Amino acid sequence: MDKPSNLLLKLSRRLFENTDHQEKFVEALIHPQPFLPCVLWCHEKSDILPFPVESPTAWQPHFIDRLYLGEKPGKNPLHEQGYYYCLDFSSVFAASTLLTIPQPVKVVFDMCAAPGGKSIFAWRAMQPDLLISNEVIGKRLGMLISNLKRCQIQPCVVVNRDSSIFTDIIPLSSNLVIVDAPCTGQSLLAKGEKAEGCFHPTNINKCANRQKRIIANSAQLVASQGYLAYMTCTYSPEENEQVCEWFLARFPQFQPVAISHLQEYRSHLTKIPCYRLFPQNRLGAGAFTVLFQNTDAGEGQKVDLDVLSAVWANTQPRV
Repeated sequence: MDKPSNLLLKLSRRLFENTDHQEKFVEALIHPQPFLPCVLWCHEKSDILPFPVESPTAWQPHFIDRLYLGEKPGKNPLHEQGYYYCLDFSSVFAASTLLTIPQPVKVVFDMCAAPGGKSIFAWRAMQPDLLISNEVIGKRLGMLISNLKRCQIQPCVVVNRDSSIFTDIIPLSSNLVIVDAPCTGQSLLAKGEKAEGCFHPTNINKCANRQKRIIANSAQLVASQGYLAYMTCTYSPEENEQVCEWFLARFPQFQPVAISHLQEYRSHLTKIPCYRLFPQNRLGAGAFTVLFQNTDAGEGQKVDLDVLSAVWANTQPRV
């Protein structure tokens, strides 16, 4: 992208009052620079690390390492052997809200799981009794299954159905539901990738409507006192803060959770405690994240594996 589009400039003015911040945001998208590679250690780290690592941020989990610029962890034999998973540090930022959830967490449901980074993060952080990873888009399913198998994530079940299906078969069953929602993917530009039409209002509204449907369905799976994590890798308020406001207006039993370690990243675009990472921060391409808790009292429902088996696409070994 040689110069910013009018739609990008308009978005920058909505996101930032300060013109210097506007310019730095736009510059990060039209002239993208590489970010530090990042790995998630799926099991305990080796005593001898295969590559040099950067100093961690204050909120960085112990199982995450940022590497020096130019390192290629995906080509190291340890990657193929499943020792770690490569991801953008923006994903670590978004998933770090999960670190505030009290243990133990018995059942984690990842609604939009491919390629698997958030599922693997949740499994590594919480060691749940059961991880259910769902991916509705069939062509993305193989990637999800491959990554979970390679990284030896178990006990884990992979399913391949629309979010509406699960509201009937496993309601109030999950201590944590993750919605890494499909979005316009505006942060892809900060990685030097393409995201056609990502700033167009029609595309943004289409994504926002889909996100609202998914989060509404996902909320019905959350057990009493359980948590719902919503996140995207895009910048538009319609897909982020406005989805949260819509959600809380319709599901008042859910309350947003303040994340103290992300306080400096709190969004100024809403009163809801939600958090944004922008590419000009140079930690990652960008992310939005928020954590809700279901405050309803009552007992949760157990996952009926016999019922769930009807929609299984693949089952990892269970222990």
